[in-house]
Amino acid sequence: MVPNSVTAPRTLLRSVSLRGGAILAVSTGLLLSACGGVSVPFVNRDKEAKPLNATQTIGVNGFLWRAALETLGFMPLASADPYGGVINYDWYSDAQTPNERFKATVLILDTRLRADALDVRITKEVKGADGAWAPGQVAAQTETDLENAILTKARQLNLAYSN
Repeated sequence: MVPNSVTAPRTLLRSVSLRGGAILAVSTGLLLSACGGVSVPFVNRDKEAKPLNATQTIGVNGFLWRAALETLGFMPLASADPYGGVINYDWYSDAQTPNERFKATVLILDTRLRADALDVRITKEVKGADGAWAPGQVAAQTETDLENAILTKARQLNLAYSN
């Protein structure tokens, strides 16, 4: 039997309509399951919804990030990349020692709150008699002291957040 020219398009439309309806139903279910309000079989069955924590909003540990910004907040901020974990501070000169200036870079290397996830680098310049800035020696303990101050602040933030 050869379909006539009137019934063939209807049959085609009906099959497309059924297929389209099925696709629409499945895609709607998947979209709703992504919202977490509807449970769709075979979608995210083994995964439980995890509560949002400080490490999920940026690319590095949020407590270390915030602690670094607060600890070195007295220095002018040059740039900050929360996804790469780099905070650059511009030159800072104390009023009591105007012939010295310091620059800091903080690297946060992990999403976990760990001592080895933090690296602080300090650059020092000293103004010479001719008025030109020349590289100076930074005390070895300075970077370690700043790292410890940031870690202490990060632990305090973590404790405050968990209570």
